[in-house]
Amino acid sequence: MDSTVTLVETLVSISVRFLSMVYSHQKFAIPEDLYDPKLFNNRELSWLEFNKRVLAEVYDERNPLLERLKFSAIFSNNLDEFFMVRVSGLEQQKAAQVTKRTPDGLNPEEQLEVLSEHLHPVVSQQARYFEEVLRPLLVEEGIYILDHDQLDPGQKQLVRHYFEEMVFPVLTPLAVDPSHPFPYLSNLSLSLAVMVRDPEGGMEHFARVKVPQKILPRFVAIGTQQHYVPLEQIIAAHLDELFHGMEVLGSYPFRITRNADMALEEEEADDLLLMIEQGLRTRRFGDVVRLEVPHDMPPSLLTYLMEAMELSSRDVYPIHGLLDHDSLFSLCNLPFAHLKYPPHAPAVPTLLQNKDASIFSLIRRGDLFVHHPYDSFASSVERFVAEAAADPKVLAIKQTLYRTSGDSPVVQSLIRAAEDGKQVACLVELKARFDEENNINWAKALEKAGVHVAYGLIGLKTHSKLALVVRREGSGIRRYVHIGTGNYNSKTARLYTDFGLFTCDPAIGADATDLFNFLTGYVRKHQYQKLLVAPISLRSSLIDLIQREVQLHHPERPGRIIAKMNSLVDPELIRNLYYAAQHGVQIDLIVRGVCVLKPGIAGVSESIRVTSVIGRFLEHSRVFYFQNGGEEELYIGSADWMTRNMDRRVEVVAPIQSDIVKQKLLASLQIYLEDNYQSWELHDSSYTRRYPEPGEEPRPSQARLIRVAEEG
Repeated sequence: MDSTVTLVETLVSISVRFLSMVYSHQKFAIPEDLYDPKLFNNRELSWLEFNKRVLAEVYDERNPLLERLKFSAIFSNNLDEFFMVRVSGLEQQKAAQVTKRTPDGLNPEEQLEVLSEHLHPVVSQQARYFEEVLRPLLVEEGIYILDHDQLDPGQKQLVRHYFEEMVFPVLTPLAVDPSHPFPYLSNLSLSLAVMVRDPEGGMEHFARVKVPQKILPRFVAIGTQQHYVPLEQIIAAHLDELFHGMEVLGSYPFRITRNADMALEEEEADDLLLMIEQGLRTRRFGDVVRLEVPHDMPPSLLTYLMEAMELSSRDVYPIHGLLDHDSLFSLCNLPFAHLKYPPHAPAVPTLLQNKDASIFSLIRRGDLFVHHPYDSFASSVERFVAEAAADPKVLAIKQTLYRTSGDSPVVQSLIRAAEDGKQVACLVELKARFDEENNINWAKALEKAGVHVAYGLIGLKTHSKLALVVRREGSGIRRYVHIGTGNYNSKTARLYTDFGLFTCDPAIGADATDLFNFLTGYVRKHQYQKLLVAPISLRSSLIDLIQREVQLHHPERPGRIIAKMNSLVDPELIRNLYYAAQHGVQIDLIVRGVCVLKPGIAGVSESIRVTSVIGRFLEHSRVFYFQNGGEEELYIGSADWMTRNMDRRVEVVAPIQSDIVKQKLLASLQIYLEDNYQSWELHDSSYTRRYPEPGEEPRPSQARLIRVAEEG
């Protein structure tokens, strides 16, 4: 009997694998009704929903106070980048009279209007909450953010001394009159709009004073207690010293945001490095796209600023209280342990605790898997590169760098390897938005040390996270590969959740070699053995995998897809997911940020569930699971399911082949799906937070994953 069962199971397994191979090359036409704009969320509004989930962490009393303050700063920082890139892009489309509609049916002007309608009340709510709730709570803990008029005489004397010694010498008041045009305002700069009157002629004049918060602290500590005064208020209280002989009528802070997305004419660039450097110099001169002002700024002064910067009322954001919550980051590091999350020390995976063994010998035993920040980045990734740099048997190291920290141990290891005579090649992506300058500096340092540096490909951004080590072993060589979902950045590795895979699989090693030759030379590889590479094969491979689930779906063994990513935007992939759902495939999507797909639509996406996890760590890992009729397949990699990742970036997604690693990944996915504490569920276009049912234990995914790592 047992032998018969075994034979049947074997035949079923063979059949599944055969069908899998057949269906992986068979495409199905997507029905026309799945192109309906009503089936798609607007990308920009979906991003605003994500940032509202970040803001909800500010309101969540379960979070420690300084962490709530940090989330308020993160919300503002996110919003700054949104205006600099997304809103400014829409403004440019509008100015160019672009009328093309997004998959949800909106043109640029309509998107700008609906974004403004959504954003103004949310920003106002954030500011009021800080003033009415967070600020008093900080006072209860002995942390005072004081207005200048709240200071006692002794404190005012300290402030005056600070102004005279530290502030006054660096200020430059800029008058505006027929001989002095309206001054240039740098991006994200905080300024004072000052109105003065000349007592001799009675004429009123406008002047601008920049608040030098890049060289001086935004919140100035007064005395030995935790008392702070905003820098702009210190300046405002002493304007009479800046405008001697003039009557200061009033002053009001304001802050501007400019278009900071670089439009690069890559096809005409002979030198990509030079082009990026020039782009950085011009970025600060982009058009103004947002003006933040106090709610009580006089209408005449506000009108003057709007006209000077060619803004409409839609671009103006009146704020009750403190401007620029981004600067609250500086207060989040105050030494109040009870107001922060408990300290988290990444665990060293059991296998990697053996420091005497070479990491290469450990990889040869079987693929290694790490989950940051729960598993230590230093003991795995940094160790991998450092050992490669020091190992005399290592012949070559090749690596992609998209974003890295300013004191990167990984880069230092690459420099040491090159100086030691190893062949070191590094693809430094200069187009990593807002990290361009940092990457340029690293590229020059690497080149100086003898590293072969490539600067990316014209028309493509290299977003893959890949390291290749070529090592002499016996009479031949062996290739070791690290493939990750996150950057080679030791700082963000403590804050972002990411997966990493170490393998010496020969086929993956050969694929990695071919990919680096593509990145640094003129090789045009059109097929890889095991890696899914964008823009070559990733899109078609994902569609194959989704459609294969449809073909292998059976009521007794339903098709199943689980995908975790940062963003889901690509219309073609979404239509394929809808198609799979229509045929009964059960789909769980864990999407931290933007999700254009709408779950729960009758007849279209009833079997799709979308959740988003927001917590102390930024969810950045990407993993894709396909049940494949029982022959489960999992992949990790650098790509979100966005059009840019499929078509305009170099991305690498790798199969998980080790059964042990598969089980670890599936266990992590299950923890995310069970989250009833940090998880939000998407219903059509809006999200609701999940809470434990009565009598149900809270299941916060990130806290559970910390315990999993600590328990080994």
